[in-house]
Amino acid sequence: MKIKNLRGVEWKKDNKAVSPAISTVILTSAIVVLLLVTIVFANNFLSSRMTENEFSAMKQFMQTVALQIDDVAWIPGRVQTIRYASRYGHVKFENDVLNYSVYLHDGTSYKFFANFNTGILLFNVPISSYTVGNNYYERVHPPSGSFLQRGTSASTSHVFVVEKLPMGDGNYIRIVVTPCIRVLNSTLGATKYFRFFLPILVPGDSPRHSQSVTLTGRLVSVKTGTCNAVRITVNFPRESFQKGGFSEDFFRFERITETFNVPSGSIIEFYTARVVVSLGLHS
Repeated sequence: MKIKNLRGVEWKKDNKAVSPAISTVILTSAIVVLLLVTIVFANNFLSSRMTENEFSAMKQFMQTVALQIDDVAWIPGRVQTIRYASRYGHVKFENDVLNYSVYLHDGTSYKFFANFNTGILLFNVPISSYTVGNNYYERVHPPSGSFLQRGTSASTSHVFVVEKLPMGDGNYIRIVVTPCIRVLNSTLGATKYFRFFLPILVPGDSPRHSQSVTLTGRLVSVKTGTCNAVRITVNFPRESFQKGGFSEDFFRFERITETFNVPSGSIIEFYTARVVVSLGLHS
């Protein structure tokens, strides 16, 4: 069918063309689909950034926990509660994960001196919420990877991030607080003293009524000896924990054995402090 306009030009009418109503429906549907895709992308992007920011904040939180362990450990009866807020992760305590064995050299050979077990603290985030990649490892504090730290300002805890899959308790990226040993030396007259300090973390009540960690100092003990060298070895009693346990590869210390030479006849004082760790319990 041909239709003439006012100037006499003929236009063809296409009976097969899409009606304006149908065109509007198609365009509206396409716009709605694009909006839904954009909303999903924006929501995922925002959730990812929020999780990343929370994870960074929890690194600082776990450093604070490590510092508070040192403050609480050497004052029996002292209690400190540290609170946190998290949408994606949670703090967990694992008992008897590390074993430190101490040997003293008496001039002839190394003789067994003492043995200490301690637990660790972890902040776990499911990899479904946040992941960096399997076998990722980041040392947060201190810079040195040795479990034997020297000096008055040395830490008594390591803080690091690890993503190691699979593990028996679930697939997480973890921020870990691990007790380590601080050594100080002093001289009194002609006698040399070397003092070693190790906090020992033990489990307390965990009602989980709130997002908090409560640390309680319980007991400080000291064991003394005389030697000309100290050797300390760290072992991992739970390295076969289900699968992919808390092994040497999980902690990645610089060495699993540290030898500390001292002048002959030096007096060794090895201090340990029991710190009770309660989760979700206010002081």
